[in-house]
Amino acid sequence: MKTTRRDFMRMVGLGLITTGFDSRVFGQEKPVRPNIIWLMAEDIGPDLSCYGAKGVQTPHLDALAAQGARYTQCFCTAPVCSPSRSAMITGMYQNTIGANQHRTANKRPLPGDVKPITQHLRDQGYFTAAGCGYSAKTDVNFQYGKLFDGQDWDKRKPGQPFFAQITLANTHRAWRRDKARPIDPASVEIPPYYPDLPFVRRDWANGLEEIQIMDRAVGKILQRLDDEGIADQTVVIFIGDNGRCHIRGKQFLYDGGIHVPLIVRWPNRVRPGTVTDDMVSTVDISAAILSMAGCPLPAHLQGRDFLDPATPKRDHIFAARDKMDDTHDSMRAVRTKTVKYILNLMPERPWCQYNEYKEKQYPVLALMNVMHMKGQLTPAQDRFMQASKPKEELYDLEKDPHEINNLAEDPASQTVLAQMRKLMAQDRTLIKDQGVTDEFRQGGWPAAYPTRPLAEWEPLVKQWEGHLFEGKAKPNAKPLYPK
Repeated sequence: MKTTRRDFMRMVGLGLITTGFDSRVFGQEKPVRPNIIWLMAEDIGPDLSCYGAKGVQTPHLDALAAQGARYTQCFCTAPVCSPSRSAMITGMYQNTIGANQHRTANKRPLPGDVKPITQHLRDQGYFTAAGCGYSAKTDVNFQYGKLFDGQDWDKRKPGQPFFAQITLANTHRAWRRDKARPIDPASVEIPPYYPDLPFVRRDWANGLEEIQIMDRAVGKILQRLDDEGIADQTVVIFIGDNGRCHIRGKQFLYDGGIHVPLIVRWPNRVRPGTVTDDMVSTVDISAAILSMAGCPLPAHLQGRDFLDPATPKRDHIFAARDKMDDTHDSMRAVRTKTVKYILNLMPERPWCQYNEYKEKQYPVLALMNVMHMKGQLTPAQDRFMQASKPKEELYDLEKDPHEINNLAEDPASQTVLAQMRKLMAQDRTLIKDQGVTDEFRQGGWPAAYPTRPLAEWEPLVKQWEGHLFEGKAKPNAKPLYPK
């Protein structure tokens, strides 16, 4: 079937950019140096009730969204914490600044004039804080002296504006159960690339229950602003550092790994109840924060002030994955509103090559390994368990939102594929992507797959069953390789 120009533009989302909304028309005067709170939840997709997620209840974040703007198309630059956070706090893609390898052993200083946004805010007179009674985690892949002035905004001088980054770390595995508001596993929605079994539903519900616990922490932080009488002078930004903590989520460039929630409440500036499908990259957070604080935007900044109506809208986003712990792999993605293209730079390596963290923490990984070896998975589920990857992946997200049907070799999709390749080449040049060296390709934990024989996976599944359904201790998936 011939692809017309209209069909092509619909698929890639170019030339059909929506006008979005003017987020600053609600107030006429820009406030002078507002306080800014950046809430960073770990390892979550848009699995909040205000995003329509089934089973979960997040009333405090729902209220925050009702008081500000909720973004439905926000994507992180990397599907794991340290490179993603490195990009957000500098406004530079992690590959550009050499912060792309998760758990970098020998961290380097930031290049040239690049500084974390906390330094620019300090230069503007802000007090910068991390934690504020919650996690002070920064987890960046570069060397820098002093990122924050203190651990709470109550240490600032009288009248001094503050910037606070608060990490809500509980959504990182391992998960607790929400005794106050348990979730019925029958009420959750399981993506078709996972087997729809009670085992999987219980694990998924556990993750949502931890999100509910996180939501109550957000409520306490917002209540503190009310109690101190500073809510109207404080911008609140809520975002995820990377996608869901599931086997086809975090660490991979499917939407499960890079699609994150973004909510912004800016009293008298952002119109309450706004919902927008404007595309935002998490690298843009830096420019928006610096702009609202009155800081001049550095010329080298790669992020955009997405809150400024004068800023051109993004027609696509770019994301990259490299080393995860000592698991070596490398892949790149470009995504429009309707099409995703993934370039696997190491297609010879399996998606599920050995990663110590995942084998210790992910019950569904053990289950799917067993089902794969027994031939019990559907083709859509089994594809992710193969011993190698295709070099290219192309998905029509309107028809295939779960990214199951790879169209890279579809004759009718070659025009779209060529355009997405062009976007990929442009972005890789822009960020100075160095690709993969021979040394990196040969390094890391061994990539043999399956990582364990069936005789080892089966008892792990049994132990996970006891943990999920009976509250027993997690199984001890012994590391296979020395650190």
